[in-house]
Amino acid sequence: MAGDRDELENLSVTELVSLVRRLLGRVEALEKENASLREQLRAAKRPGAPFSKGPGPGTPKKPGRHQGKGWSERPGEPVPGPADQFEELSAPLDSPDCPQCGARLEMSERAGTVEDTPAQPVRIIRRFRVEHGACAVCGWSGRGRHADLASGQHGATAHGTGPQVMARALTLHYHDGLPLCKVPAVIRAATGIALSQSALTQAAAALCAPGAVLRTAYDGLREAVRTSPVVNTADTGWRIGGAAAFFIGFFTPLLAVFQLRRRHRDQEVVEMPGACFAGLLGTDRSVSYDAEALDSIEQQKCLSHLLKNLSAAEETKTGRAKAFTRELKATLREAVKLWRDHREQACAPEQYRQRGRMIRQRIDRQLRDRRLRDPDNQRLLDGIGLQHDNGRVLLFLERPEMKPTNNRAERGLRGAVIARKVSHCSKNERGARTCEVMKSITATLALRGHQVSSALAGMISGRPMPKAVAR
Repeated sequence: MAGDRDELENLSVTELVSLVRRLLGRVEALEKENASLREQLRAAKRPGAPFSKGPGPGTPKKPGRHQGKGWSERPGEPVPGPADQFEELSAPLDSPDCPQCGARLEMSERAGTVEDTPAQPVRIIRRFRVEHGACAVCGWSGRGRHADLASGQHGATAHGTGPQVMARALTLHYHDGLPLCKVPAVIRAATGIALSQSALTQAAAALCAPGAVLRTAYDGLREAVRTSPVVNTADTGWRIGGAAAFFIGFFTPLLAVFQLRRRHRDQEVVEMPGACFAGLLGTDRSVSYDAEALDSIEQQKCLSHLLKNLSAAEETKTGRAKAFTRELKATLREAVKLWRDHREQACAPEQYRQRGRMIRQRIDRQLRDRRLRDPDNQRLLDGIGLQHDNGRVLLFLERPEMKPTNNRAERGLRGAVIARKVSHCSKNERGARTCEVMKSITATLALRGHQVSSALAGMISGRPMPKAVAR
């Protein structure tokens, strides 16, 4: 249109329809151009995991700190160990009198500590004089032995590192998550001892090989899982040689046992606890746990996952379609609060059982078999109702030793999730077997209250897996 907007009143109906059609075509072209530009901008953004494929998350999490103790928790006064150097010093006032009015001050003492290390690290170098003997008659030859000297430590490998340094290096990588390429630099700066990345890789593989000391301890941890009364399990993605795999963890209050597998089926789940597992198993909603091979194992589905599924469905509904998810969420949250009151001894056992029966009756009514108009609500009713019929939603009301959520397993896998996001995972099968053994040993030592590198050094020296520290 050549004129201004005031001329619109003088246009005929045919001219107005023609103008609207032209404007609609222009709006459609602009919308396509806008969508194309948004797609280009989304593709240009770096995804959360640097080695993952596909676009990044559509809705990133809110930045900032989350609820919890966090950094606000103040550390307590350090307790000196038998090998620590301890000094008792004083910081006196300049005068016992008040500098403003001259009155005598009321004196008291408060403690303040400073932890530090020597400016120059002290290396312990032990040089062995290894005797060699050769028989001139038959040609036999042999070399001297020492408990701290490896049998194959000669020639190019004659100069090695002790268990303390090796344990610190392996702890930095497998437990603390430091990339392997940076571990030698940290060890050299802290101790003055030179290590190579290949030496660490070969040492870890040798310690975790079949029959080696750490592999034997790992097999013992797997056996301990099979006899545990309560086990929580979860999995996260991993890669072995660039191919997709699964990092599966099994957790108790004093155990953290991992296994790396190419697939996550019921066979891989049963492999750890065993088909005759008599304890309770806490899981998420993965279909692997619903296989017939696991029917004989009592399971508790994570209520946090169920509540999240219900909330996601409720956000898309309006009116009466919200009633099903809202009522079911309220009942599940009441059940979780009852369990927490029982754990904190704010609820007597008899009251816990009585209120638990009332909650179960309410859940039975809310999850009864029926037809709902909303397809999403019907899907949730069928899925959660099936788990409830199998006794996997409110098991914790009958067995209070089982937690209603799978938080223990999710927290136990956090280190593996971070490692997956900042590394290429495992290069080959040998690296995968080493990773599952090392992470299981170090995580279990931490759960049992030990200083990980010191306890790991003892195991490398031949000592057995230490028990939990008395608290």
